Amino acid sequence: MSTTMTIRLDDDLKQRLDKLADATHRSKSFLATEAIRDFVELNEWQVREIQNALIEADNGEFATKEQVANVFKKWGVNAD
Repeated sequence: MSTTMTIRLDDDLKQRLDKLADATHRSKSFLATEAIRDFVELNEWQVREIQNALIEADNGEFATKEQVANVFKKWGVNAD
């Protein structure tokens, strides 16, 4: 099932969407739906990870100083 939604785009973004739709042989609706889906999935993931991290923090589950140092060392960064 799908539903219709109306959005306002500035002229520049509308022109860019038109060009992209022409270049990819996709409808503007398809491209907009894909963009919104990607945005929602990314933000849902971020919010979920933040909520999980807050629960861990509330439970006192923190990385040790040594664990943090090892991560920095892995990436070649001085943690001091």
